[in-house]
Amino acid sequence: MRILPDYEHMEYRDVYTCLLHRYRHILGLWQPDIGPYGGLLNVVVDGLFIIGWMYLPPHDPHVDDPMRFKPLFRIHLMERKSATVECMYGHKGPHNGHIQVVKKDEFSTKCNQTDHHRMAGGRQEEFRTWLREEWGRTLEDIFHEHMQELILMKFIYTSQYDNCLTYRRIYLPPSRPGDLIKPGLFKGTYGSHGLEIVMLSFHGHRARGTKITGDPNIPAGQQTVEIDLRYRIPLPDVENLRNFNELSRIVLEVGEQVRQEQQQEADEGPALAQEQPAREAEAVPAEDSRKPEDGAAAAEQAAQSGKGQPFVLPMGVSSRNEDYPRTCRMCFYGTGLIAGHGFTSPERTPGVFVLFDEDRFGFIWLELKSFSLYSRVQAAFRNADAPSPQAFDEMLKNIQSLTS
Repeated sequence: MRILPDYEHMEYRDVYTCLLHRYRHILGLWQPDIGPYGGLLNVVVDGLFIIGWMYLPPHDPHVDDPMRFKPLFRIHLMERKSATVECMYGHKGPHNGHIQVVKKDEFSTKCNQTDHHRMAGGRQEEFRTWLREEWGRTLEDIFHEHMQELILMKFIYTSQYDNCLTYRRIYLPPSRPGDLIKPGLFKGTYGSHGLEIVMLSFHGHRARGTKITGDPNIPAGQQTVEIDLRYRIPLPDVENLRNFNELSRIVLEVGEQVRQEQQQEADEGPALAQEQPAREAEAVPAEDSRKPEDGAAAAEQAAQSGKGQPFVLPMGVSSRNEDYPRTCRMCFYGTGLIAGHGFTSPERTPGVFVLFDEDRFGFIWLELKSFSLYSRVQAAFRNADAPSPQAFDEMLKNIQSLTS
């Protein structure tokens, strides 16, 4: 404070009572209510400011690139006894804004000078600028007509909010000793929708990927993938792996086994239900999950030794990013959520969860014949841990219910 001339007249107590204490409840991670698109906001104390940073995935399809971020608002003391909220949206610098804490774990922002968001060239200039920032390219560079429609739709939908948004708190997933890898946030490829942010969390013998950002087909808050860690997928050798039908046969056989065992559990009734919580409480280590059949025994031994197992995408499976790892640790049976535009007719379809390393995994969507590659978000977030596992589970239910 003594270094900055503007703050020489401030008292330490004023900074604490009018800024740090007053706005302490908005620190941490938040998801904005922007229809199906969602988002990731990180509110931090930065010197004598409180700043809300919107975190954006890197440009499609470069999942290993670092996250991008831009400020949406800031709060600081312009004069004693009074904190000033400024909207940072747009390209004309800070201007008057407002923040209201709606209720516990929810707050809203409002811009009082939305004319600062407008550009001299009108909506066309605003769209071109947004496109360069959002996608790192021009519309002429995007030859796929459906992709152009999706991009234009997102711009029209999101720009109408003018930074007047409601945010709901989200937590980072708790980590347990038996987890396959460290849970957390990942950037993933989603075809024409570009890169999206997914939260990977572990729940006993299951792993779940929940969308933090989404799209008109599968909105933010929905569970995009679910992995059953009890069912290892035995990959064939590389030559046979190139054959999509061979991989599909293996996965569908495991899927039928899963279906039969689920049906058996349902038929056995309440007695099994009483035992289930105890079973789910025990995380299943990867080495205890079901072993592959004889055809992949050598690959299994290589994976166990740390050398990894050769991996290549089957012919006909599309991938936004061809720079995926060519070795993997292990694969598991999973299901991926697909739906029509507007989240119509959602259904879970079989797929393969591919674990590459501590920071990367993939998912092969059998029905779509497509591959999503995910890379860990390396940013460190403070004030983002759940107070309890129950609070985290409750948060997942809440954000999913908003778009169901």
